[in-house]
Amino acid sequence: MSYVTSTRTGIASTRVRTGFGIPGYAHPLVAPTEWGELTRPGTPLHWVVLNVADGPGTRPDPHCLEAAGRLRNAGVRVLGHLDSASGGRNLGEVIADAQRHVDWYQVDGFLLDRCPTDGVSLPETRRTVATLRAVCEDAHIVLGHGTHPHPGYAESADQLVTFSGPWSDYRWSQVAEWTAEHPPERFCHFVHGVPLPHLEEALRIARWQGAATIYFTDRTDQGGHSDPWEAMPGYWDEIVSRIGTGVSE
Repeated sequence: MSYVTSTRTGIASTRVRTGFGIPGYAHPLVAPTEWGELTRPGTPLHWVVLNVADGPGTRPDPHCLEAAGRLRNAGVRVLGHLDSASGGRNLGEVIADAQRHVDWYQVDGFLLDRCPTDGVSLPETRRTVATLRAVCEDAHIVLGHGTHPHPGYAESADQLVTFSGPWSDYRWSQVAEWTAEHPPERFCHFVHGVPLPHLEEALRIARWQGAATIYFTDRTDQGGHSDPWEAMPGYWDEIVSRIGTGVSE
């Protein structure tokens, strides 16, 4: 049983709509089944990240364009992957990638991956988010911290990724108390290495910690040598049925 602390009273009994945030499958040529499953009617998707080559790539990719178009036609929000490099990339580079995502793939927003977490970096991140909203009208912005950041980041973005990592850490994780000031729709959890027998426990942790957007998989990073998000979990049908039907706004 997980040791989870939270000030969220009764959150598990609310009717918060839980759904998937897909961190980014492999290229459509490598993972055609994964991309095809995302347009199945009733799949509870909040958004899907398009990551062509650690960003938009150097030229439009017809296979990615087709995959993104199918998702948009199905009413699914598509986000372009942007790498912040923990604040190491300059604003111009990030915005240039964002513009290519918009021009080539007509994305609906962005996942700013490896986003800084400290208060010192907060002003520059706010500037980046404001510029991204200028590039893409009505952009949905997700900050990919992977852990609980300074609470000020919640003021800038639509959602924060406050956990990204293995099940061995997630099952004993604790939620930051400041997150109780925001609804579950503001937070995302990505967890790899979740065994099927522990899937329900993982879903309970997400509910109690107040994260409405999730992605759980039994894939692992194999000691850091592979990307656990590139392939669909072996229990995809099972987790879809447990979360329920209905596509988010």
